[in-house]
Amino acid sequence: MFKSKFRKSIAVGTIATALLLAACGDDESAGKKEVSAENGKPVKITFWDENAGPQRTPIWEELISRFEEENPMIDVEYVGLPKDSAKSKMDAAIAADDTPDLASVQTSWLPEFSIREALLPLDDYFADSELNGLINEGALNFNKEIVADKKLYGIPYTQNLDILWVRKDWFEEKGVKIPETWDEFYAAAEAMTDKANNRYGYTIRGGAGGSFQIQRMMYAYNGFEDYLTEDGKATINDQKNVEFIEKYLSLYEDYTPKSDITNGYKEMIAGFDTGVVAMVQHNIGSFGEHKEALEESQFQAIPLPKSENGNYVAEGGNTIGISIFNGTDNPDEAWKFAEFLNSAASQSFWNEQVGQIPTNSDVLKEDWIKNSPHIQTAFEVYDDPNTVLYKPPFYLPEYRSILDGTVDAGIQSVMSGKASAQEFLDEWAGAMEAAEAKYSEHFGK
Repeated sequence: MFKSKFRKSIAVGTIATALLLAACGDDESAGKKEVSAENGKPVKITFWDENAGPQRTPIWEELISRFEEENPMIDVEYVGLPKDSAKSKMDAAIAADDTPDLASVQTSWLPEFSIREALLPLDDYFADSELNGLINEGALNFNKEIVADKKLYGIPYTQNLDILWVRKDWFEEKGVKIPETWDEFYAAAEAMTDKANNRYGYTIRGGAGGSFQIQRMMYAYNGFEDYLTEDGKATINDQKNVEFIEKYLSLYEDYTPKSDITNGYKEMIAGFDTGVVAMVQHNIGSFGEHKEALEESQFQAIPLPKSENGNYVAEGGNTIGISIFNGTDNPDEAWKFAEFLNSAASQSFWNEQVGQIPTNSDVLKEDWIKNSPHIQTAFEVYDDPNTVLYKPPFYLPEYRSILDGTVDAGIQSVMSGKASAQEFLDEWAGAMEAAEAKYSEHFGK
């Protein structure tokens, strides 16, 4: 039962648009060539991983090994990119016309990459694939709706959800209630702080990537579905958000480590895994790291608190997919590998190790899904009929650069006392509204 609700819950796009697109077809997708490997010539393709590291790189290497065993004439070269610099490296590769054959690409990058004509449309490949009908339809439609030409540029192999990780054992020791509301969250951050023993109730991601944490926490609190209204106005600087930012960032130093102002992903997660902080906001994808550092009885995934309206609010389109670059000389071999990575066996292996949600419906039937508490926490949110999925403007080419530049820096300005919450949010809203106006003018939206 959960599977059908899950499919429905992430189908944030309009069915009418999807049907129209399906009817239109796509005769501009790459033509199918004879696979060179089948002509007796070995082929080498290059795959870039956008989130390399000791936890995920071995998973990709194992999948590549399995693929090469099945396809001895295709050699896959793995290139791991650090998460914080992966986007800039792909940008540079596109600018230099020196892209890999395919890569793991975050959904929010698709609009910009497609406008730059860096990616190969995959509509025809997918239509003819045995994957057709198995990959989450809502996630596929979302990927098509956010790009200007409405084509399919990424096949999502995993879905995520932002949650709170809590030290369950610490909460039990101190008799503090694991938070379900925002008031309980702030109370827990205070109650779990014990500076004399170098323990803090929470950690704020003030360094690289802090924009994602604060955006997802802010919308979970405010309950808004619209990020930009029909007339192009941002909801970012609404007074509810000013209220939230003032209270949320006031946790800094009192109930969070001082180093939070520059902490990125690694430092934030290390704080939780090494026993410095009691709560951290991230997503279910850090399960693998927590599992290596802690006993499973010591930590727990809980939903972000419900909004003031009493419902869960999560970010739509929180997926990562496989994309093929337009410059590849071996599109058929690249697709063969992309298809392999999205098979039930590969998705099951990858997602079980990392701790995220597969998009292949065959995997959702497996026992490990039913026996993973953090996955069930994600389904609790996605399956709730009152859950709202707000839609960030992924279609804006400047969306990520605004988050990475304006928002990350703005968070630090507020944390250091150099800017007020209102000034920070006004700058953020202004940047999004300007990008929206430029997009509308360009594409006649």
